Amino acid sequence: MGAPPQRTLARHDMPQFYLLVALYFVQGIPVGLAFGTIPFLLKSMAKDTSFTTLGIFSMASYPYSLKIFWSPIVDSIYNKKVGRRRSWIIPIQCISGASIFFLGSCISRGIVFKGVDDAFHGRTGGVHDLNILNLTWYFGILVFLCATQDIAVDGWALTILSKQSLSYASTAQTVGINIGYFLSFTVFLSLNSSDFANKYFRSVPREYGLVSLGGYMKFSGIIYILLTLYVVFYTTEKPWQDVLPRLHSPEMKKDDEPKVIFEYEDGDTVSTSNNAGILYVYQCFLKIASLSSVQVLAIIHLTSKIAFQCNEAATNLKLLEQGFKREDLAVTVLIDVPFEILFGYYVAKWSSDSNHLQNSDRGNLRKSKKSWFTWIIGTPGVLTPWLWGYLGRLASAILGTVVVKSFPKDGHISRVYFLTVIIQHLLSSFMSTVQFVGISAFHTRIADPLIGGTYMTLLNTLSNFGGTWPRFIVLSLINYFTIYECKIPGKHNLVYQGGSMDRCTKELGGTITILRDGYFVTNLLCCIFGICLYFGFLKKKSQELQSLPIGSWRCE
Repeated sequence: MGAPPQRTLARHDMPQFYLLVALYFVQGIPVGLAFGTIPFLLKSMAKDTSFTTLGIFSMASYPYSLKIFWSPIVDSIYNKKVGRRRSWIIPIQCISGASIFFLGSCISRGIVFKGVDDAFHGRTGGVHDLNILNLTWYFGILVFLCATQDIAVDGWALTILSKQSLSYASTAQTVGINIGYFLSFTVFLSLNSSDFANKYFRSVPREYGLVSLGGYMKFSGIIYILLTLYVVFYTTEKPWQDVLPRLHSPEMKKDDEPKVIFEYEDGDTVSTSNNAGILYVYQCFLKIASLSSVQVLAIIHLTSKIAFQCNEAATNLKLLEQGFKREDLAVTVLIDVPFEILFGYYVAKWSSDSNHLQNSDRGNLRKSKKSWFTWIIGTPGVLTPWLWGYLGRLASAILGTVVVKSFPKDGHISRVYFLTVIIQHLLSSFMSTVQFVGISAFHTRIADPLIGGTYMTLLNTLSNFGGTWPRFIVLSLINYFTIYECKIPGKHNLVYQGGSMDRCTKELGGTITILRDGYFVTNLLCCIFGICLYFGFLKKKSQELQSLPIGSWRCE
């Protein structure tokens, strides 16, 4: 299985590591906006926004889950003088920065997402005339650009670090994306809240927060451009490194099969059969997709996240709906940030140590098969952190039901309840990080560096799509299972199941009483599915996948 992974990051790899962190950081900005901030603003500033509407907006995240279809193009078309990865990173980041700045300007002027920044510019009216489809398209384009950049950065991550530090590529990804995501979601929402700013920063209350959405996006666009300038002037790719393909020998006979030499920063090389250009990459992609090991991994990715969808998409929004203050919710989520950043490194080390244990201590592992640990997780290996993360997220989903169900009827938030909300948030976000780092380390371990961008994109796409395709369905189910009574003054009360509540409040002038909250039904179904899936399929198949030789993942 090869030499055990490096336990610490090599000193000579630190500049490249920090560059990867920065590249992943800017990716996290549009991801945090599209996946977290915009749904949060819709629900908090336009409280009549239905979960079905939020499900429609969730489609803006789909490009992240479909990028595999154009990743072979990114892997194959490039300028050799600029570099295989820099050929894409430089223009895509320029376009992304300009797009984010332009969209931010439109939001500030009230052209897009009307009303969201009104308080910052002396306007009145609040969020109104919202065209959710247009908003989905605008942010979908940003996510598409971000996904394209991710393809190139994933491929570069496999080569920019020396082989001994390769396991820390997933650490850079985790730290960078989490910083960008939480800065654009948690930190932004805190600074955008007038209540938060008035409570913690101001002596004279005002009707707006410290940072507007449009202003933040314009600032982010500038950060994109500055990082791009650094990549242009202060980075290079060696002419022989990561170029597809290079012949093994100039004296090769015509009948000999061409070979590709791939060289790491530390001089280590690997070679494999190859045919030049984009056709080869697509052919290799199809071969990879036909591998039984990859197909099993695909099923795991596409099903495992269903268990957490209701909790992670709706628990915070339900708390807001019930009266939990926005600034208090921002504080609970804000506490996650240092945990995500600081412990991401140790989770990566855990994955690395698990891989080392699997490779070097198989005899001792066989002796422990009857332990309770083995019954729950199975034989320790590189996927052990991922399995622990799954169980942790499942526990958080169950705790989410408890948190929403026990919300104080009088609206008074006690310290005990507030602490419970914090624990639920920490458990969910930290275990999500454990899973992310664990599976990223596994992807890095099995990916073929010769088509690194495409291979990593295939694996990451499957993982991302597993978290996006169920979201619209789950959010729609919350609406479907909800039963509410519309009390109309002077008329008979009407009972509805599902559908929009706007008709009751706006057209009929009634008030709503929830008779059955679809959130609880949907979350229960998700959790039951997750428990059955884990003990019936995930644990067993994960054990099989982590024990396969590297050759089982190659398209040679």
